Amino acid sequence: MKRVILPALLAYLISAAGTFAVFSMVSGDSSSSLINPAQIEQTAVPTADPSNRLAVAPEAPKTEECPLNGKMYTVTERESWDTRRPLAVMIENHTEARPQSGLSRADIVYEAVVEGGITRFMPIFYCEAQAKDTIIAPVRSARQFFLDMASEYNMPLYAHVGGSNGDDTDPRVRALEHLSDYGWTLRNDLNQFSIGYPTFVRNYNRLPDKEDLATEHTMESSTERLWALGEKRKYTNMSPDTKVRGKIVPGADWRDKFVKWLFQDEAASGSRGTVNKVAYEFWTGYKDFTVEWDYNLATNMYKRVMGGEPHLDLNTNAQIEMKNVVVIQTKEYPSVDVHKHNYIVTGGTGKAWIFQNGNAIEATWSKKDRESRMTFSAGGKPVKFARGPIWISVVNMEIKPTY
Repeated sequence: MKRVILPALLAYLISAAGTFAVFSMVSGDSSSSLINPAQIEQTAVPTADPSNRLAVAPEAPKTEECPLNGKMYTVTERESWDTRRPLAVMIENHTEARPQSGLSRADIVYEAVVEGGITRFMPIFYCEAQAKDTIIAPVRSARQFFLDMASEYNMPLYAHVGGSNGDDTDPRVRALEHLSDYGWTLRNDLNQFSIGYPTFVRNYNRLPDKEDLATEHTMESSTERLWALGEKRKYTNMSPDTKVRGKIVPGADWRDKFVKWLFQDEAASGSRGTVNKVAYEFWTGYKDFTVEWDYNLATNMYKRVMGGEPHLDLNTNAQIEMKNVVVIQTKEYPSVDVHKHNYIVTGGTGKAWIFQNGNAIEATWSKKDRESRMTFSAGGKPVKFARGPIWISVVNMEIKPTY
């Protein structure tokens, strides 16, 4: 379906500029950044050859541990991520928006219900996405739970399209107000409302089989475009200097306060378990969002099934695989306002199930406050994750995984 692009694009850019001005005036942050995004070019482009950003020799030894999930990479890749900070992106999971793009290249993926039984994802990109640019879609709005999880990464680049807010929204889930309260609005926030094209693009043809794809399912960006914009704003591995109450506070490396989990080397095939299938719902009866993970003993990976179908990544047309699957149980308050937003408790402690190496581990999760790292323990000892991508699903107190 052909569309008239130029007039719409012009109107969009004008709207984006105006929206950013509004956000800047109402941010309410007690401290102000020395870097003013309004004065910085708001465009960023991927590398000249995004399909092969880094020249990584196939025989290069993998000696460098990813601080997020323990997977091993080359020195070339580590030198690249050393200059950056994690990138957290909001990705929707409406049935009409599937399949998503980019989830298989994330180091960690968070999943939780945002409203009406519909889940949303927040992939964290850092190590795996260094060698090649990764298309990410469809990008959607900010939500309270995911801000709390993103805070564990010490102000990551946070990409989204607007967010829950307004007088008719429960104060606990006003994500845009939270962004301002946390001091993110003028520091690490990549809100499409204030950025626009070409960092973010409305791709109405991202799902060619769906001719009438709704606008909210079309927003697309990429890891390189988002990291490039972060660099333009002088927010790399080092945060920019800030001014607080008239005094300059020097920037710091995001890793200074980051708490790493523990990791273990690949389990020998003879020591792998026999838990071959894991399944759980988010809301009882919402079958489109039911999840299954099928364990492959030979590869020591878990393949994701959603709504009874293999969960594919549009970029590769391959089924999403993870090394670790985590299910945490916490208090969830559904439909707390007229928009049916969920409020999810992220602090405290609760039950967790961790699936790795074909084994099921009953564990306990703990998180002291918003900025503290969520930790996992079993038998009084910290859990060691298998080196590789980690998927974390959050369910309510009535749900337990079956295995």
